[in-house]
Amino acid sequence: MDGSSSMATKPDPTPAFRERPRSVSQELPVVREEGRPEPARPRPVARPEEPPAREKMAAPLAREALMRTRIKDLKLHIAGTKVERLVEQLYRELAAANVSLRPPCYLSDEWGCPDGKPIIGIPFYLADEKLGAIEGEVSEVREDEKESMLYLRHEAGHAFCYAYQLYNDEGFLSLFGPFTRPYVEDYKIMPFSRSFVRHIPGWYAQKHPDEDFAETFAVYISNATWRTTYAGWPAMRKLEYVESKIKELGQTPTMVPTRPPELHDVPVELMEETVGEIFERDGPPADVGQQLGAHFDSDLRQIFLPPTPGTLAAADLLDSMRRQLIPSIAYWTGLARPVVKALVLHLIARCRELSLCARPGTEADCLARFSVLVTTLAMNRAYSGRFGEL
Repeated sequence: MDGSSSMATKPDPTPAFRERPRSVSQELPVVREEGRPEPARPRPVARPEEPPAREKMAAPLAREALMRTRIKDLKLHIAGTKVERLVEQLYRELAAANVSLRPPCYLSDEWGCPDGKPIIGIPFYLADEKLGAIEGEVSEVREDEKESMLYLRHEAGHAFCYAYQLYNDEGFLSLFGPFTRPYVEDYKIMPFSRSFVRHIPGWYAQKHPDEDFAETFAVYISNATWRTTYAGWPAMRKLEYVESKIKELGQTPTMVPTRPPELHDVPVELMEETVGEIFERDGPPADVGQQLGAHFDSDLRQIFLPPTPGTLAAADLLDSMRRQLIPSIAYWTGLARPVVKALVLHLIARCRELSLCARPGTEADCLARFSVLVTTLAMNRAYSGRFGEL
């Protein structure tokens, strides 16, 4: 794609809301006639470039006490933590890609670039080992450094887009689609589509043009073999567009300040919520259990045996494997991990209620058939909003 594409003079007026790779929800910039984002409702002032690096973290707390503690009272910061190493790695990758932008990073409640600003909010739990362990318990799979880097590169893509207002560029519109397209959580995916790059699990580039660009940028700065990997794919044109824009703008001053006078988000220093409140708010939709009920008991009975002497409890077998099942099913179906978790845990509970069993030596077969059942139900939910016709 030609890097000299011109800017559209009259962008569509009001982008909808967009959400982040996990359960994150941030506002898109409101695009005005002259092409500059209009800040959303102001929040308390904070400066991301000035973290309390010298302030010691609060003394270790027991898990129960920690869950009742307000985030701001933990005195979390980036300096000296693994988050600092991750941010430094991102900056090295940006430098290697000839991008001068270094988005300031700060700790907040979730991943995101708030209100169209080229700055990056990072989940607070990544800055503390105990908090990270609790997050892993809640989500079933702990976010490791590899996964965090996927999100960090993705957010850097948003930051680059916002820093140079690429959402107004005609090339952006023709390749990625209108930035003002409605932003919905339950997006329909086309698995294995070659029109999109693959970076964050769940075919995330297909969610919205804004996410498509961020994913493409992330692949460009992290995959040195992208020309080979994506050769012959329609997504190649998007990667070439990113390359052209980096060549054009990568060493130029940003159009949007990277250190705004006000941060339109809530950093950890101002978060009144407790640790427990943050971790509990991102649970599955309430209708998951209501939809499932006992409607799939007959399907479970086709996979497992009724109570039989000398057999293994199906619920125990599945419970031992759920940490492998949940992320894998979420990855390939695109269904949100909290929903997949609720689905798997519900079916395990039904197996326990029905006292279903597995004959020794058939564990692998039972797990394979159960995985297919859960995947089918997950795809039903992803495409129709329901697990089945009940």
